[in-house]
Amino acid sequence: MGDTPGPPGPAVPLLIACALGIEQLALRSGRGRAGDAPGTVTLLRTGMGPKAAETAVERALAQDRTPGSAVIASGFCAGLAPGMHPGDLVVADETREAGESTACTGVDLLAEALAGAVPGRTVHIGPLTGSGHVVRGHERAELWATGAIAVDMESAATLRTALRTGPRPVAAVRVVVDAPEHELVRIGTVRGGISAFRVLRAVLPAFYEWHRSLLLPRR
Repeated sequence: MGDTPGPPGPAVPLLIACALGIEQLALRSGRGRAGDAPGTVTLLRTGMGPKAAETAVERALAQDRTPGSAVIASGFCAGLAPGMHPGDLVVADETREAGESTACTGVDLLAEALAGAVPGRTVHIGPLTGSGHVVRGHERAELWATGAIAVDMESAATLRTALRTGPRPVAAVRVVVDAPEHELVRIGTVRGGISAFRVLRAVLPAFYEWHRSLLLPRR
C-alpha cells in the first residue's frame, strides 16, 4: 500500500482496492500516465476472496484520519452476459452478496469517464455479484439468470465493509478477463488475459475524474 500526494488543499482521499498482485501491478504501472490525482490515492492489495477483502479494507479505513474516503473496488472479473469479451469493462450499479445489495455512487459519470479513458472498449453497467470461489460452467449461467452481468470474489465485500465503517462514496469497476464464450484458465497466459491487463492499466484517469467530481459543490 502506498500514497501518492495530490494537489494542495482539502480533498477526499481515494482508496482503490484490488485482490491480486497482477491487478496491483496493472494499476500501479498506470499511475505514471494517469496525471495528477485529486487528493491522496492509496492502492491496496487485499488478497483473494471476500474474507481477505473485508479484513484488509476494514484495517485500511480504520487507519484513515479523514472520514468519508471514497472507495473503488477494481481488478478482473468473469463476465456473465453472452457476447462479452476479455477487455470489456464492467461498472457496477450495485454489488450483491448473500441476498444483500450495495448501491454504487456516480455510476453514469464513471462509465462515461471510462469510455473516454479506454476508447474502443465496451462498457457494461449492471449488477456485479460476489462469489466465494472461481465461477465456471453452469454456475455462470445460473448467476446470469439472477440479472447480474459479472462476478468476482471481492467487490461486494469491499464496498459492504467500506460503508459499514461510515458513509462514503463507493464504486466497483472490473475488467472482464473471461466470458461465457472465452473461458480463461490462467491470467496472462492467453490473449484474453493480456488484453484485460492492458485495459486495467488505462483506467486510473477515469477513477480520478470520478473522484474529482465528488469534490465539486452540490447544488
